[in-house]
Amino acid sequence: MTSRALFVTRLFETSLAADKGFAALNADLADACRMLADEDQAGRRWCKANAYPGYTSYASLDDLPTRVTAFSDLKRRLDKLAAAFAAEVAFDLKGRRLVMDSLWVNVLKPGGTHTSHIHPHSVISGTYYVATPPGASALKLEDPRLPMMMAAPGRHAEAPEDLQTFVYVAPAPGTVLLWESWLRHEVPANGARSDRISVSFNYAWK
Repeated sequence: MTSRALFVTRLFETSLAADKGFAALNADLADACRMLADEDQAGRRWCKANAYPGYTSYASLDDLPTRVTAFSDLKRRLDKLAAAFAAEVAFDLKGRRLVMDSLWVNVLKPGGTHTSHIHPHSVISGTYYVATPPGASALKLEDPRLPMMMAAPGRHAEAPEDLQTFVYVAPAPGTVLLWESWLRHEVPANGARSDRISVSFNYAWK
């Protein structure tokens, strides 16, 4: 009997930590994220109204690459990675392009979570990790077939990663993760004693 893998879900993982100028870029991003968390009053009001445990610019600022040089530099690097991911999953773009249409800051307080969700109306989504102090949350990814499993038994704890129902990825500063936007994911409770800082993004097909 033979078996083969079908309908594979790809997670693209790399790091900018070895790139020239990484330390300065990451420090600038950290400063910018904290500055926005302090000064973006509209964002802070949205977080309070929606019980977001920390700060996100998701609902308040849509021009970070033109507002802060560090975000522009990050976008340039992410554009290359998104193109590489699209090639790896064999997207036929038919002469059109994948364009970053949103980029936002997340400052997750100790104990904070970000519940399970997807990114509608996008093709590729991902996150760049700025600060992941000891105990910071991993990213939890869910098998997209889970709603169809119905009466299926659970998986053995020692099952290979590609057979697990949930996969946890613990990023370090400089880590970049990309996935197709339909992949459900969440951030469990931040067990660190300080903020977990990241920059998330979406690419659309235009």
